[in-house]
Amino acid sequence: MDAYPPRVRDLLVRGVRMPHPASVWVDDSVVPARIAADVTLHPGCRISGAQTAIGAGSVLGAEAPMTVEDCQLGAGVELKGGYAAGAVFLDGANAGSGAHIRAGTVLEEEASVAHTVGLKQTLLMPFVTTGSLVNFCDCLMAGGTSRKNHSEVGSSYIHFNFTPHQDKATASLIGDVPRGVMLNQAPIFLGGQGGLVGPARIGFGCVIPAGVVWRRDAPGDHLMLYPPAETTHAPRPYRMNAYRDAARLLHANLHYLGNIRALREWYIHVRAPAMSGVHSRMCWEGAVRQLDAVLTERRKRLGEWVGKLSVSAKLLSAEGPEALVREGQVQARIVQAWPRMEEALDRGPGEAGRAARHDFLAAWSARTATSYVAAVSGLTEGQRKQGTTWLQAVVDATVAAGSAAEGN
Repeated sequence: MDAYPPRVRDLLVRGVRMPHPASVWVDDSVVPARIAADVTLHPGCRISGAQTAIGAGSVLGAEAPMTVEDCQLGAGVELKGGYAAGAVFLDGANAGSGAHIRAGTVLEEEASVAHTVGLKQTLLMPFVTTGSLVNFCDCLMAGGTSRKNHSEVGSSYIHFNFTPHQDKATASLIGDVPRGVMLNQAPIFLGGQGGLVGPARIGFGCVIPAGVVWRRDAPGDHLMLYPPAETTHAPRPYRMNAYRDAARLLHANLHYLGNIRALREWYIHVRAPAMSGVHSRMCWEGAVRQLDAVLTERRKRLGEWVGKLSVSAKLLSAEGPEALVREGQVQARIVQAWPRMEEALDRGPGEAGRAARHDFLAAWSARTATSYVAAVSGLTEGQRKQGTTWLQAVVDATVAAGSAAEGN
């Protein structure tokens, strides 16, 4: 054992399983006490970061070398191979080999991705599953009630998060937080070989068939989303940085910010008392840290987009057609109102939904189930309604910041 580097020796002494210790690299920054005794590190694993924590029964690198940097893993997590940095994997989360998982990402309980999946600033709520060869960055997905009844992203799916105007104010909501956290909503299905053009909002129980690239909002529930009938368009002039439908884009961004804030509130008030112990607590801290990073990124991208509207409004006003002139006027109002919107966003939701929060937390404090999923699943319909009312008030308070652009 003396032949191994110090941190590898420390983990072996703790009881960490390494079939071939000489092929495992553990940086000196890793705190051994944060790696559970029965973790398995297969050959080729590289572990680094003072914030790294790996919970009981987790297995890394079973199919290919796995690199983990400053990630927090709960119990029974399987990362089969690839790269993960600044991400959180709650109990039972799973990633196939070739995964590339970057900061701002949280996979909640039993969420999973198959092989060769790219995630960044991606929030997958419990049970959500993706197929393979998926690029699913800058989005939140919820829906489903169990591993057998879960929201699904088909293989070779893309969330398109970069525009021809070179902006990324494009985060999408597939489901939502106020209802999604209750683990009682119908699953969403995004068919394989398809895509979603952000920013978009998709309701629970919706289906986008395989091969479809969806470009609209569909916040209603239980919809089959077919694209409109194909029509032939002759080439038309295209003007870089001349936006369309700015009001919808603004509200899509505000809804996303509101939902991330609601999820953060959920972690602060609901998950915190349910996540004790070294590894669980570090997962909680890591998730809150990632949610803060997402909020910061979304505010930054929204501000950059608003900054571009000044140019867009002038371009549209010069185009001539009345509809474009009206769109330019809408954009000019958004630009003018942005300082007030920023102030409203900085103030946050305040005490939005306070009464419903109080009632819900009183019921939550009386829970008897030992696991988070079981505790949520055991809530009564009335208790779920109280929780949803509270969280929806947080979302609504954030969306209300956009009223400054509407002259309200």
